[in-house]
Amino acid sequence: MEKISRIGMDTSKRIFQLHGVDGAEQPVVRKKLPRDRMIAFFKALPPTVVVLEACGASHHWARVLGAMGHTVKLIAPQLAKPYLKRGKNDAADAEALCEAASRPTMRYVAVKTVDQQADLMLAAMRERLLRQRVQLANAIRGHAAEFGLIAAKGASHVAELLAMVQADAALPRLARQVFAGLAADYAHVETQLAAADAELRAWYKQNAVAQRLTQIPGVGPVVAATLVMKTPDPKAFASGRDYAAWLGLTPKDHSTAGRTRLGRITRAGDETLRSLLVVGATAVIWQTRRGATRRVMPWLASLLARKPPKLAAVALANKIARVAWKLMASGEAYDINHAAPKPATA
Repeated sequence: MEKISRIGMDTSKRIFQLHGVDGAEQPVVRKKLPRDRMIAFFKALPPTVVVLEACGASHHWARVLGAMGHTVKLIAPQLAKPYLKRGKNDAADAEALCEAASRPTMRYVAVKTVDQQADLMLAAMRERLLRQRVQLANAIRGHAAEFGLIAAKGASHVAELLAMVQADAALPRLARQVFAGLAADYAHVETQLAAADAELRAWYKQNAVAQRLTQIPGVGPVVAATLVMKTPDPKAFASGRDYAAWLGLTPKDHSTAGRTRLGRITRAGDETLRSLLVVGATAVIWQTRRGATRRVMPWLASLLARKPPKLAAVALANKIARVAWKLMASGEAYDINHAAPKPATA
C-alpha cells in the first residue's frame, strides 16, 4: 500500500467509511469497515492525518485515534458540505472531508476532553429541564384556561394557578387527575432544575475564569459558567469580533460592488449561549432606562435614544461577548474605570 498522507472518515454507529489520499492527492484507500476492523486498521497504520466531521461521538473518536499517534482534525459540517460532489452517500461524505482538509485556510473544531464534555452535559441537562418546565407550565395554563382559571405570567405564578385548580370544586374528576399528574411532573422538574443550578453554581465557585467574568455588567454566575464551558480555546480567536461572529452576534454581510450592506445577526453560533447574553444585556438596559444603576454607559444611552430596546440589547450582547473574550484570552480582570469613560462636561 502506498503511503497515506490523509484520511477522511465518515462515522456512524457501526459502519465507518474511509477515503485516503497520498502525497499527490491521489485516492489510495476506499474502504467500508465495521467498528472493530476500523480500530484494528488504524492501530496498524503509521501516524497520519485523520479528518472527521464534528458531530456526535466525533470527539471520542478523536481522542481514541489521537492516543494511537494519529493527528485528528474535526471539521464543522457546514464547512465540509461545499466539497461534496453530486449525490450524497457515506463514500462521498468521506471524500468531501478529505478534500476539505486539503485547504490551507480551513478552520477546525478543537477536540474536547472528557472533563469538558462532562461540563457540557451539565449545561445541556439544565437547558433540557428549562424547556420541560416551560412546556409543562404552558400545558397547565392552557388546560386551566379552558375551565376559566387564569393566573399572571411567569414561573412563579404556576403554583398559584395549581392552587386555584385544587380549590375549584366544579372541576370534573378526570380533569383533577390530569392536573394532579401535571403538577407532580412540574414539581419533579423543579426539583431537578434546582439540583442542576446548585451543581452549576458549585462549578462556578471553583472556576477562577468564570468568577472574573461576573464582573462584567449583565453576566451572572450562570452566564459566566456557560461561557467558560462552551467556549473553546479563547486564544484560537484572532479578536473579539471573531468571537462575537462565532456566537452569531455579528450582522450578515450582503455587500457587493463596493457598497456595504449589513443585515440582521447571523445566529450562526450556539443558540443557548447567545440567548443568555441577550437576556443579560436586556437586564442591563432595563436598569439603565429606569435609573437603577449608578454607572451609565454613554454609548448605550445614546443608542437607546435612537434605536429600539431589543436592537440595543443585541448590540450590548455583542459588546459583552467581546469583553468576555478579552478577559478569557488575556487573564485580566474587568476594569470599570477603563470600560466607562468619563462623561463629557457641559
